[in-house]
Amino acid sequence: MKKIAYVGCLGLIGIITTEFGVIGILPQIAEHYQISIDKAGILLSAFALVIALTGPFMTLFTSGFDRKKIMMLSIAIFLLTGTVSALAPPFWLLVLVRMLPAFLQPVFISNAIAAATVGANKRQEYRLAGIVVGGIAIAMVTTVPLATYMAGIFTWRTSFLVQAGVTAIALAGIYKILPAMRPQAKKSYGAQLKILSNRRFLISSIMNFFMIAAWFSTYSYFADYLGKVKRMDTETISYMMFLFGITGVFSNWLAGKMMSRNMPLTITLFLSGTLVIPVLLYYSGANTFSNMCVIALWGFLYAPCFLSGFAYMTSAAPHAPEFANSLAISFGNLGVTVGTVVSGWFIASGGVVQSPWVGMGFGILAIGMIGWRSVLDAKPDLSCSAESCS
Repeated sequence: MKKIAYVGCLGLIGIITTEFGVIGILPQIAEHYQISIDKAGILLSAFALVIALTGPFMTLFTSGFDRKKIMMLSIAIFLLTGTVSALAPPFWLLVLVRMLPAFLQPVFISNAIAAATVGANKRQEYRLAGIVVGGIAIAMVTTVPLATYMAGIFTWRTSFLVQAGVTAIALAGIYKILPAMRPQAKKSYGAQLKILSNRRFLISSIMNFFMIAAWFSTYSYFADYLGKVKRMDTETISYMMFLFGITGVFSNWLAGKMMSRNMPLTITLFLSGTLVIPVLLYYSGANTFSNMCVIALWGFLYAPCFLSGFAYMTSAAPHAPEFANSLAISFGNLGVTVGTVVSGWFIASGGVVQSPWVGMGFGILAIGMIGWRSVLDAKPDLSCSAESCS
């Protein structure tokens, strides 16, 4: 079990390096193509939008294929994307090339989590899923800041070369370590689609959407915010991204343990960062030490958001975990898109200093969804079947 979970983690590091590695170089890309920072943000939001719109369908379509082959194909496309992006094609082509691997990203993640947790009990399930999703936090502390650092020394194209190198290592690791995983009996589409009639699942999906939108309203413009508001240079920003990620590695592990005891309380605790961080960023001013402390706390509270989304949604749909995972990825990436776009609108009119307050608004809505589901969880739902509500 753990061996498969670590292979999934390795693949996720490659995927996240490609998806979020662009965050640290958005200002440089905007300067190179002579576009605004909110337009450059399309490189992130378009990627996420493709995942949001196609993820569940791609997961259903590929559910009968060998998991190892599907995971290898997914990573190979990420490798191709990083290589082509490093050539600095026209901006429209750069956007299209980055959208290509997004079609298979949720397929990889949902298959990796399902493969790692099959046959595990609930306590083990959250910990094994935490190992896989921990690839996000590890990428944040290693490859994503490394890509930003290399871009500061050389050019922004170097960042994409780093991304290509990481995905190449992940591809080799999956090929060497992961055993062939032939599909089990394929579940009918109807059986999996039943979860969409479950009120608890729908509320959990909306919570996931608001939660990710809250965090990415600010995180999508992390480099631009620190550069313009906190007056940091590219090298310092890369160090801050490292600090942001390193606290997240620990919190992701901690959240996995805490969720096995009380999931709603754990998610609310970490989600409270969307309310606290904007205030702390505002009052930290230009003091370097204060900003380091805030960024460390920010990374600590942010990191478990993806694990929280997976766990919260699958807990409402235990009979269709792969499909629930893919929907968690889709709703989460829809949150990335909406958070990035809405924050971009506020940035265009009031500057990047507005982005944390946009996140606070989404955070309040997410916490409201947790409260709503908790009310439903406290009483039996007689409007749906035992299977769909379990």
